[in-house]
Amino acid sequence: MAGKEAVMGFLERGGKVRTRHIRGTKRTSLLPHVFDNVHPESYIFSDSHPSYLRLEAAFRHHFVDHAVTYCEGRIHTNGLENFWSLLKRTIRGTYVSVKPFHLFRYLDQQAFLYNERRGKNADRFELVVSGAKGKRLTYTTLTGKTSQP
Repeated sequence: MAGKEAVMGFLERGGKVRTRHIRGTKRTSLLPHVFDNVHPESYIFSDSHPSYLRLEAAFRHHFVDHAVTYCEGRIHTNGLENFWSLLKRTIRGTYVSVKPFHLFRYLDQQAFLYNERRGKNADRFELVVSGAKGKRLTYTTLTGKTSQP
């Protein structure tokens, strides 16, 4: 993990994606986000990261070990892997240099584009403009020199 930032994502099957910029990949960093974002009766399909191994106590958890296979019947993480691929392509190809204190903004932008992918550009534009109504973003807040109220 040296020099890398940790991010976490949730994807509803056939639905929307949610992302988080997190402090690390240990169980204490990951599990609170899982409990905050996943309904207790949900099925969770994940990779075989050791921090996810105790999810069976609270969820119906299945995982695939990517060293062995990428899919076991309906158990796979291919949809979320597709999202990460799109995000990485955008960061490497368009933004090139992303600072950690802005990473959540790039995650939010890419999640919005992914979640609204079936709409038209005009529809997405209207959503963005309506979301900005009545809000003010100063330069110091944008550059991370102060927090937004």
